[in-house]
Amino acid sequence: MTKSLLLALSDLHVTFSTRRGLVEAVRGVTLSLGEGEMLGLVGESGSGKSVTGFAITRLLDAAGRITAGDIRFRGQDITRISGSDFRHLHGAAMAMIFQNPRAALNPIRAVGDQIADAITAHKRMRRDEARAQALGLLRAVQIRDPEKRMAAYPHELSGGMCQRVMIAMAISCNPALLIADEPTTGLDVTTQKVVMDLLTGIAAERGMATILITHDLGLAARYCRRVVVMEQGRLVEEAEPKTLFRAPQHPYTRRLVAASPTASSRIVDLVPNEERGRPVAMHVPPKPQPAPGTPPLLEVQKLTKRFDQGTAAVANFSMTISAGESVGLVGESGSGKSTTSRIICRLIDPSEGEIAFEGQSIGHIPARDFHRSLFRKDIQIVFQDPNDSLNPRFTAFDCIAHPLLRLGGMRPGDALRQRVEECAQRVGLGIELLTRFPHQLSGGQKARVGIARAIACRPRLLVLDEPTAALDVSVQAVVLQLLDRLRREDDLAFLFVSHDLNVVRMMCDRTIVLQNGHIVEQGESRAMFDNPKTAYTRELVEAVPHIEPKLAATVS
Repeated sequence: MTKSLLLALSDLHVTFSTRRGLVEAVRGVTLSLGEGEMLGLVGESGSGKSVTGFAITRLLDAAGRITAGDIRFRGQDITRISGSDFRHLHGAAMAMIFQNPRAALNPIRAVGDQIADAITAHKRMRRDEARAQALGLLRAVQIRDPEKRMAAYPHELSGGMCQRVMIAMAISCNPALLIADEPTTGLDVTTQKVVMDLLTGIAAERGMATILITHDLGLAARYCRRVVVMEQGRLVEEAEPKTLFRAPQHPYTRRLVAASPTASSRIVDLVPNEERGRPVAMHVPPKPQPAPGTPPLLEVQKLTKRFDQGTAAVANFSMTISAGESVGLVGESGSGKSTTSRIICRLIDPSEGEIAFEGQSIGHIPARDFHRSLFRKDIQIVFQDPNDSLNPRFTAFDCIAHPLLRLGGMRPGDALRQRVEECAQRVGLGIELLTRFPHQLSGGQKARVGIARAIACRPRLLVLDEPTAALDVSVQAVVLQLLDRLRREDDLAFLFVSHDLNVVRMMCDRTIVLQNGHIVEQGESRAMFDNPKTAYTRELVEAVPHIEPKLAATVS
């Protein structure tokens, strides 16, 4: 049965005014969407997918404008109606879910009031009636204890709960069209699955058409009936997921598919980003065996961390890591992954337990004093978000030089410059980029600065806290290949913290699964993920959205 046409974009062009002149972000996009249909819009950062969504909802910022083409919603060209007329349409007929719910929600207003505000903006009703509807919407999006959550503020809710609040606001006026812009970025796999199952269930129940904007091809493959691929503002391919991901026709789509980790992927198979230009050589020299009786590089015994309220974020955690070994740490948000990694890095203190590095105790050294110890340069961390971890007042050169000045005993001069440039070259960061500030770098370039900074003092153990969570798949492929090469060249040990199980499967020799601060399963990565022994690990594995292309993707 053919669905009636709801939305049609015809030769759409969107242009932004910048300091460097006009930039065309969307270039001649033509697509359509039927009533109740779910369409996937995929591509990397800068491909124009979010700008397309903002153009449809008339949420472009002041510098952007539609310069050609039209957008027809139920036959009406909405690019030519007045702002006041469109405000009546927005929310009541179409709504948008944003990528970062914490940033989109008002931090100083209770979530129940914010949902009620969305209702009263388009419907005439008493405040108590709007609040009653808001409570019903919280129940509809399966928020636990909705009466209590009505009075909660965004910072008191988890990322998954904040996203459910956003969904409640978006569906409050029964829109015919819902645009979800990267709605699960940063969520763990089980929370992601819950949110997406909820979203698709509500859309089906209410007959809402949905545009899912994402860089996660697995997510689009699992939930969308049709997928559109965008590159540099243009629509380059469109098909059903099964056809698109098994036999992609366009070279760009083939690169995206090849760079997306699957259950059978190997690091060597990932296609590099064009800025890299060639695959990483994966020759692995024989690794010398440690002498009998040599202590492991890192040994953690019965680690426990309790916070002020007495709750144990980590309980009775024990592990070892050998030199050159890569160990994964996985689990849902709140499982204790980040707390454990920060204790091992000596950024926070444990409540109980022992930490030994090369046989020497380091757990007794207070976190506030650890930077003065000889061990600080041996244990470094790469943080999840380089936007937060890089000093915005430092150039890329300064960021990499900082640990060399503080921990490496170096002084400004030719030797320092030579070492910084050497680190930049090792991570594939052009020397010409060292004078730039973080805001002048791309996401992949900032990730490289963070890695170069971490390896500058030649550490023995590198803790990687979701190092590729916010990166596009092709940039992620380059960074993963880079990290794997550095580990092999320098005999680096990794503690790899991630919620992306396909990445962990590729990167880690062994994996530890955490739930509520406790180890529930551990073992050789591929064997454990192929045959999980516990229900919790099985649930994590089954929640991972994935594509399994039948035909090998090749780069043209």
